[in-house]
Amino acid sequence: MTLESLAKLAQDALLVSWQVSYPALMAGLIVGILISVFQAVTQIHEMTLTFIPKILAAVLAVALSWDKMMTAMIAFTVRCFSDWNMFLH
Repeated sequence: MTLESLAKLAQDALLVSWQVSYPALMAGLIVGILISVFQAVTQIHEMTLTFIPKILAAVLAVALSWDKMMTAMIAFTVRCFSDWNMFLH
């Protein structure tokens, strides 16, 4: 395994992990900001108010982008197994 092939594998792994995680992370971030603004305006600082909407938004984002996430992970796995001979040398 050469250094270049290892770097390419690490780069691809990071890219796929970003593609898989960003829908849930962005949904949680947007909902978190909206809830923070709501809490600042109404001065309601209930801790449980932040968790449930964020979790629901993340689950909804994962459900809506499931096909895209699975496609990216399967393509990465197929790429790894098809290039397996390259990594053995």
